[in-house]
Amino acid sequence: MERDFSIQFFLLLADVEDLKSYSKSQGASEADSLSHWDISFWSERLRESKYDINEEELRPYFSFSKVMDGLFNLAKILFGIDIEAADGLAPVWNKDVRFYCVKDSSGSPIAYFYFDPYSRPSEKREGAWMDEVVSRSRVLSRNGTTARLPVAHMVCNQTPPVGDKPSLMTFREVETVFHEFGHALQHMLTKQDEGLVAGIRGVEWDAVELPSQFMENWCYHRDTLMSIAKHYQTGESIPEEVYLKLLAARTFRAGSLSLRQIRFASLDLELHTKYIPDGPESVYDVDQRVSRKTQVIPPLPEDRFLCDFTKEIFDLIAFVNARWICCWILQLQEVLSADAFSAFEDAGLEDSKAVKETGHKFRETVLALGGGKAPLEQLSNGRQHQVLIFTLITIKVFVEFRGREPSPEALLRHNGLLPVTA
Repeated sequence: MERDFSIQFFLLLADVEDLKSYSKSQGASEADSLSHWDISFWSERLRESKYDINEEELRPYFSFSKVMDGLFNLAKILFGIDIEAADGLAPVWNKDVRFYCVKDSSGSPIAYFYFDPYSRPSEKREGAWMDEVVSRSRVLSRNGTTARLPVAHMVCNQTPPVGDKPSLMTFREVETVFHEFGHALQHMLTKQDEGLVAGIRGVEWDAVELPSQFMENWCYHRDTLMSIAKHYQTGESIPEEVYLKLLAARTFRAGSLSLRQIRFASLDLELHTKYIPDGPESVYDVDQRVSRKTQVIPPLPEDRFLCDFTKEIFDLIAFVNARWICCWILQLQEVLSADAFSAFEDAGLEDSKAVKETGHKFRETVLALGGGKAPLEQLSNGRQHQVLIFTLITIKVFVEFRGREPSPEALLRHNGLLPVTA
């Protein structure tokens, strides 16, 4: 474990040295002693320099209507559903809010959702989110026999259209829409008739981001991206070299981001297993101690990150191969989403039949079962290495889809931390 942790730390050191070298080449006086507030700025400048990507310059290729058409078409390919505009069928809270109907392959409605896409600073908070309006429920249906259909809402904060110019999105906003739509799909495609476990209800925090992060992967799938990235004036597809740069930029500073997750996980485990209330260390002391081991730049003494550390759920993921034993502390949901997408890679992303079959299986397990099946089962594999006893967390719903326990290999490969096989 220590050896592999040192590999991550080495990658972080390399990332920081890259930032120092680049900022120095730009004449930055702070180059030799970068502070916390310098890292993000110079990281973005280095990313633009290294991959020649400017988010604002890519906006003309991502018009809102084209992105949504491509997203809905992807949902049809993967899950066999049709999404149609149903404006006027339900009241809305703003003229820009859209209402959609989701239909199955027979044309019957199975769900509905609202989408509020544009920023309104005077009345709408920042960020993006999805939540339920009503869940699927047989008990609460009008006739008590057929289930009440689920209704979701998605909210984003992208730039609204101006005059004849449509809403143009950054690539990150495209990822955000795909992400929130993944949450909405789990709520809308549930087959649970008990409202308390239907859709996103009852899904453990460890796995709640599985569908959303899974959908993000399709933003980097060439055919999917090329179908939505059309210049709003000329209709030309985004240049191939730009797509390749987006693909390469995906793993930019992967060592730093991976070690950041290790810091979160280590801190979470330390506080839950070893912290003694009213003991010699405060929770802030523990944070400082863990951070000094996992970060190149020590935290500021007044850092109160823990006050906002409320949503991170971590698990110990263990895996073994013939050469070495490694214990990774990662967000389980990232492991699950990457491993789920790798099922499509294994089936063949260019094989339309295989993609549809795998998508159907994903729908019938991850999206359909939701919180209706107990997802966690602790199993000891009985192997020991020194003082370590490896425990596999079996996600039952995931195992039904994937046919095995989750593996971190796909996540590490997608993040550029493992070699890519031909």
